[in-house]
Amino acid sequence: MKFTRLRIVGFKTFVEPSEFLIEPGLTGVIGPNGCGKSNLVEALRWVMGESSHKSMRASGMDDVIFSGSGGRAGRSHAEVTLALDNSARTAPAAFNAADALEVSRRIDRGAGSTYRVNGREVRARDVQLMFADAATGARSPAMVRQGQVAELIAAKPQARRRILEDAAGIGGLHARRHEAELRLRAAEDNLARVEDVLTAITAGVDSLRRQARSAQRYRAIAAEIRRHEALLLLIGHTNARREVMAAQGALAQALDRLAAAQAEQVESATAQGLAAAALPRLREAQAIAAEELQRLTLAAAQLEAQERRSVERLRDLGRRIADLRRDLAREAASRDDARTTLERLDGEAAALSDAEEGQAAREEADALAAAADARLAAAETALSAAQGAQAEDAARRATLVRAAADERARAGRLAAEQARLAREASAAGGGETERLAALREAYDEAKEAAEGAEAEASAARDAVAEAREAEARGRPVLAAAEREAARLDTEARTLARLVAPAAEARFPPVLDALAVAPGYEAALAAALGDDLEAATDPEAPTHWALTPDPGTDPALPDGARPLATLVSGAPALARRLRQVGVVAQDEAVALRARLQPGQRLVTQRGDLFRWDGFTAAAEAPRPAARRLSERNRLETLHEAAALAREQAETARETYEALQARAREAAAAELRAVEGARLARRTLDGARETLTHAERREAEAAARRAALAEARDRVAADAEEAAARPRRRRRRWPPSTSPRT
Repeated sequence: MKFTRLRIVGFKTFVEPSEFLIEPGLTGVIGPNGCGKSNLVEALRWVMGESSHKSMRASGMDDVIFSGSGGRAGRSHAEVTLALDNSARTAPAAFNAADALEVSRRIDRGAGSTYRVNGREVRARDVQLMFADAATGARSPAMVRQGQVAELIAAKPQARRRILEDAAGIGGLHARRHEAELRLRAAEDNLARVEDVLTAITAGVDSLRRQARSAQRYRAIAAEIRRHEALLLLIGHTNARREVMAAQGALAQALDRLAAAQAEQVESATAQGLAAAALPRLREAQAIAAEELQRLTLAAAQLEAQERRSVERLRDLGRRIADLRRDLAREAASRDDARTTLERLDGEAAALSDAEEGQAAREEADALAAAADARLAAAETALSAAQGAQAEDAARRATLVRAAADERARAGRLAAEQARLAREASAAGGGETERLAALREAYDEAKEAAEGAEAEASAARDAVAEAREAEARGRPVLAAAEREAARLDTEARTLARLVAPAAEARFPPVLDALAVAPGYEAALAAALGDDLEAATDPEAPTHWALTPDPGTDPALPDGARPLATLVSGAPALARRLRQVGVVAQDEAVALRARLQPGQRLVTQRGDLFRWDGFTAAAEAPRPAARRLSERNRLETLHEAAALAREQAETARETYEALQARAREAAAAELRAVEGARLARRTLDGARETLTHAERREAEAAARRAALAEARDRVAADAEEAAARPRRRRRRWPPSTSPRT
C-alpha cells in the first residue's frame, strides 16, 4: 500500500479543508517554524489510530479540534482522510477488494472518534492492524518525529525488538497475538463468573424448595386467617349498617337546614335586586359631583399659576428699572469724556497748521534731485545695451555656422533611424492574434470544465455527508432493534429454564401438560388447587385416571362458562373441568345456589364458590397460577422475540443499504475529486499557456507602440531639423541697438 493523498479539515491549525498530494518519489513540506509541518505528521499518526492525547501535544483528544482565533470561530469537529493505493492487494482481507482505500477519522467535540474505511465504519483496532500489517502505524519507528533518533539510540531491547518486527513485516501478527491473549483472558474470566452464577443458582434452587414448604404452611394458616377475617367483615357490616342509619338521620336534618338557607338566600336576592335598581341614580349623582370637583380643582390651579406669573413679572420689571438707571449714568459719563476729547483735538489741529508751510519747500528740492538721478541712470543703461548688442551679433554668427553643420549630420542620422524603425515595425507584426484567440477559447473551455468538476465534487461531498448522516441515523435504530431482540431472547430463554419441567422428576405433574387461555391462570389454580401437582401416569401414587364419561353429569347453571373450554392438554381432567364454571364476580353468589353436587364456580381473578357453600376469596397468586402465567408469557415472548428479530433483520438490511450507499457516495466523491484535480491541473496549464501568450502579445503590442511613437518622433525631428535653418535665416538680420 502507498500513501497518495492526505485531506485535513478542522485539525489543529488546518481550519479550512486542505489537501496534500503525495506523489511518487520524495514529497516534502518546507516552511518556517510554526507553519504547521509537525501538525501534518500528527494528522498522519492520528488517522492511523493514535489514542494518546499526550502524543498529540494536547491535554485532551478534543484539543486537536480547531478552537478558534481572534478572527475565526472554533470548529465542532475535525476530520483527517488518508488515501491509499491498494493496487498490489496487500491490505487485510476485509479491505482487500478495492484498488484504493480511504481511511478517515472524525472526532466531534465531546462525542469521541469514529473510523471509516471506504465509507464503512470500523473499529480503531481494525485500522491499527491494517497499518501494522503494512509495517507502519501511529507509533511505528517508520514515523520519525522530533527527537526520535536519540530515542532509538538509547532504546531498550524491547523497543529494538519492535523495530525489527516492523522491519520484518510481522508487527500485525504481534498485535493480533496480543489481542488474542486479551480475549483468552476475558474468556477465562467469563467462565469463572459463569461458575459463580451456577453456584448462586444452585443456592437459589435450595432456597426456593424451602420457600415451597413455607408456602404450604402458609396456605394452611391463610385458610384460618380467612375464616377470622370473614367474622370481622360480618361485624364490620353490622356496624356499617348502624352508621348508615345514623347518617340518614343526619342527612334529613341537613336537608331541613338547606331549605331554611335557601329561603334566606331568596330574601337576600330580593334585597340585592332593589339595591341594584337604586344604584344607577347614585352613580350618576356621584359622577356629577366628581365633574364639579374636577372643574373647581382646575380653576384653582389656573388661579395659582396666574398668581405665580404676576409675581414673577413684577420681579422682572424691577430688575429692568435698575438696569435702565445704570445705563443712564454710564451714558452721561461717556458724554463728558467726548467733550474733553473734542477740546484737546482742536488744540492739536492749530499746532499742525503752523508746521505745514516749511514742509512744502523741502519736498520741492527732493523732487529736483530725483529727476537728475533718473536721467543719469538712463544714459548708463543705453551705453550697456549698445555694447551687449555688438557682442551678441558676433556670437550669433559663430553659432549659426556650427548649427548648419550639426543639422546636416542630424538629418543623415534621422533618415537612417527612420529606415531602421520601418524594418522593425514590419517585423513586429500581429501574427499572434489568432493563436491568442484560440488559447483564450481553450482556457474558457478548461475553466468551464473545472467549474463543472468542482460542482460535481461539491455535490459528491454533500452526497457523502448526507449518506453518512443517514447511516448515523440508521445505526441507533439497528442497535435498538438488536438490543430489543437480544433482550426478548434472553428473557424467553430464562423464563423457559424456569418453567421447564424438572428433569429429575419421575412422575411430572399434570400442570406441565396443561395449556390455559391467558388471564384464566388464577381461575384454574383456584378450581383445582393442589390437584394440579398430581401426575397422569397410572403408576404414580397420586395420579389422574382417564375415565369414560357416562353422560349423566349435571349441567352448569346458565351464565356459567365451563372451564374445559379454556383449558387443553390433559384429557383426564376434562370431566372435572366441565363441572367448573367461570362467572363474573357479581354473578357468583346468585349462581352458587343453583350448583349441583360436585360443581363449583370460579372468577377470573381466583375466587372459589363450591356447591356445598364453601367459599374462598382470591389471595396472593398461587404457585400453579404463577407457573401457568409464566408459560403463557413465554409464548408471548417467543412471538415478540420473533417479531423483534424480523425488525432487527429489516433494520440491518436498511443499515447495510445505507452503508452501501455511503460507500458508493464515497467512491463517487473520490472520482469527482480526482476529476476536479485533473480539471484544475488542465485549467492551470491552460492559464499558464494563455498568460505566457498574453505576455508575449503585450510585449509585442508595447514594442509596436514604441516603434510607432519612435517613428513619429523621428519624423517630427526631421521636420524640425528641415525647418530650423529657414527660421534662422528669417531671424538672421542682427538687431540694432541705439548707440549713445
